Amino acid sequence: MTNYTPRLREVYESEIKAKMQEKFAYKNVMQMPKLDKIVLNMGVGEAVGDSKKVKKAVEEMALIAGQQPVTTRAKKSIAGFKVREEMPLGCKVTLRGNRMYEFLDRLIQVALPRVRDFRGVNGKSFDGRGNYALGLKEQLVFPEISYDQVDDVRGMDIIICTTAETDEEAKELLAGFQMPFSN
Repeated sequence: MTNYTPRLREVYESEIKAKMQEKFAYKNVMQMPKLDKIVLNMGVGEAVGDSKKVKKAVEEMALIAGQQPVTTRAKKSIAGFKVREEMPLGCKVTLRGNRMYEFLDRLIQVALPRVRDFRGVNGKSFDGRGNYALGLKEQLVFPEISYDQVDDVRGMDIIICTTAETDEEAKELLAGFQMPFSN
């Protein structure tokens, strides 16, 4: 394996760190915010009636993330929703390191511009601790997914976790990666 560095990691090291230091005047290099992980989550509501839907969602998530997802299961039975305990209901995957930077690059450069009527992502979707969450209505915006082989259009949640202390720092960090904020 070669010593390959993703494009966004190089951008972070060469440009974003300097801009962040200039704007927030950190006293220590370890205070500098950075990306921690990206979590992709896909809930499959139709899995109650057909368990094959979760398998298909897992396959699609593996193509998008480049890593095998974990099947999420129901914690307790809910009769009103016909859900039993331990029933598979979705999948999730946590990306770190080079895969995380590669995914973020594909999300910003390829997937988000393919979203219909796209006007930017909400700049207020931070949780107060420097983490950003966004939802996609369909998995078809990723080029790895072939439109012809999709049985159902499924949405997904994408949570970008940073080491930033405040939302302002996290927004500045993501803006350095060219995250297309609408406001």
